[in-house]
Amino acid sequence: MSVLALVRRRPAGGAAVLQPLAPPRERRAAHAEAPALALAETWEARALVGLTFVAFCFGLIEMYSASAFMARAAGHPGHYFAVKQLMAAALGVVVAAVLSRIDYRRFRLWAWPMLVGVSVLLVVVLLPGTGAIAPRINGARRWINLGMSFQPSELAKIAVMLWTAALAVKKADKLHSLRKGLVPFLVVWLPVALLVLLEPNMSAALLIVLLASLVLFAGGARIGHFIFFGMMAVPVIWHEITHAGYRMQRIAAFLDPTGDTDGVSYQIYQSLIAIGSGGLRGVGIGASRQKFGFLPEPHNDFLFAMIAEEWGLLGIVLVVALFSAFLWVGYRIAARAPDRFGYLVAIGMTNMIAVSAFMHMGVAMSLLPTTGVALPFMSYGGSALLGYFAAVGILLSVARASRGAAA
Repeated sequence: MSVLALVRRRPAGGAAVLQPLAPPRERRAAHAEAPALALAETWEARALVGLTFVAFCFGLIEMYSASAFMARAAGHPGHYFAVKQLMAAALGVVVAAVLSRIDYRRFRLWAWPMLVGVSVLLVVVLLPGTGAIAPRINGARRWINLGMSFQPSELAKIAVMLWTAALAVKKADKLHSLRKGLVPFLVVWLPVALLVLLEPNMSAALLIVLLASLVLFAGGARIGHFIFFGMMAVPVIWHEITHAGYRMQRIAAFLDPTGDTDGVSYQIYQSLIAIGSGGLRGVGIGASRQKFGFLPEPHNDFLFAMIAEEWGLLGIVLVVALFSAFLWVGYRIAARAPDRFGYLVAIGMTNMIAVSAFMHMGVAMSLLPTTGVALPFMSYGGSALLGYFAAVGILLSVARASRGAAA
């Protein structure tokens, strides 16, 4: 028995059993080894905190630069959006700190209640007569206002991934089966995605299914099953795209970003101008020209284009490297997780950050159709920011529970 073994240990799938303490001499040796072990267990957590801090601070500087003109044009001080982002970040830090102190295994017990709670919020958004707390903004009902506005779809991403991880552990020996493996997950994923789609928010609905699918694939589901259902979903997705004019316009702009630069391609064309204007070193912090009413949503959906314009290729490399580091550290935390549930949870939270980041960059560079996905920790938006801080907190909880990780 290892001298570092806990006195009370819970074998996989069994009840807790007691193990005798190591002899005094071995316990003293264990205490001597403890600092090195603690360092080995926590450096990923420290790296994650550091990456989050750098991403937020860098993003806040650029978001302020991108939003100051918009704020003044709306009659607010130039720092209006930056201050609101700081307030959301302060709450996000508290959320991350609290979640990091909760044993992540509890989320396995809370998975169903969390999923049901989020589903109720998604229904409330759509119900007639709830306009007082779920107002229609820009033609969509995505927000709940209870003194502070938030998007239930952001909570749904985390809740669905936690539920998927919990059920994947329970059904580990059945994941290779189509009927008993993937289908039970689809029975839950699709209604949640449908509620989000009806807001309407197609990009968020697809992202929820994608992130949950990545968790299940990491759990052992067959890729062929995903391909099969993905092919079946193509006609449905195409139907939703063709029956919403603005979605078809986004597809047209993606296919030909320089075709109608005064119409459907305007936004992505202006994004490409911003990226191209940056060159190698950028035009300088605060010196962007595209933010002066040319590029819509420069502080949110197209913040990466602003970074490329003001920081140039250097800024592009920095952001790509930053989120690549997020991916690497998150996967190391997953690899060192004490159990299968921790592994899947860490994979899910890491993918939530990394996939969103690379989707945002892809949209700005016209590699993907416009989706409205935020650049994690950088784009303006309180709900998304809180969601990403929550993901970091859950990752930290898994990292804190790791045992015996090599440095």
